Amino acid sequence: MKKVLIIGKRGFIGKSLHKYLKYKHKVKLMSFKDAINYKLINEYDFVINTSTNKDYIAKKYKINFDNDLKLANKLSNKKTVFIFLSSRKIYKAEPNIKETGKLSPKSNYSKNKLMTEKILYKKFKNNLIILRISNIIGDKSKFSKNLHKTFVDIFYEKAKKGIIYNNKQNYKDFISIQKFCEIINMIIRKNLRGIYNISIGRKVFLNDIVKWLNHFNKNKFKIVNYDKGPTGNFYLNNRKLMSKIKISNDLESLKKDCLNLSKRLFK
Repeated sequence: MKKVLIIGKRGFIGKSLHKYLKYKHKVKLMSFKDAINYKLINEYDFVINTSTNKDYIAKKYKINFDNDLKLANKLSNKKTVFIFLSSRKIYKAEPNIKETGKLSPKSNYSKNKLMTEKILYKKFKNNLIILRISNIIGDKSKFSKNLHKTFVDIFYEKAKKGIIYNNKQNYKDFISIQKFCEIINMIIRKNLRGIYNISIGRKVFLNDIVKWLNHFNKNKFKIVNYDKGPTGNFYLNNRKLMSKIKISNDLESLKKDCLNLSKRLFK
């Protein structure tokens, strides 16, 4: 068992990770406010920050907005590994993006993620894991802290209004929160370092995932054509990570997790 500190007590990812990992490792969950003054942070094998400053999402980079850098700077030993949750948005949107793919962040959020990556890599290269994560699918309805909308948020908002978009041949890449937690567990168990994509690693057509998420919706709805055409189609190449952790991560498991989520959303 490893000692794991998860930061982000009120957030969807932090709580989900804690719920999954607490049966497999010695895990502590705390808020960023408490963690920044936590004197025992260097006693953990892994530190995972899931908290985010709202200005980090919306504004240009400032060190004062960077929760990850503030926490990483508290690590003073050569044992503790910092896991940085980056974003697939730092890449140019295209098929089969490897970790060496073209970096082309567009928003302040993605530019800030890339800036943090560079700073952390320079300072903590040997004790650092950078995870570039695709769209996470999960139920955020019970979490009050929601700094930005996800694909599921937008879907559920429209579905409650009786609208389902026809996304035609548009596709993206996804990972369920269940599979994400399983992958984090294996990264910890394997004691990995480096930069990795986290995704299902293939095209997931939006009409398919909307169909799965809407499966248990008994209300009538109308299909609205999405007229913007192909926008931001991409999928990540996840072979580098999957070759090391060797777990099942396929379309059928994503479909199953989406159907289970649909049951909860529309119960």
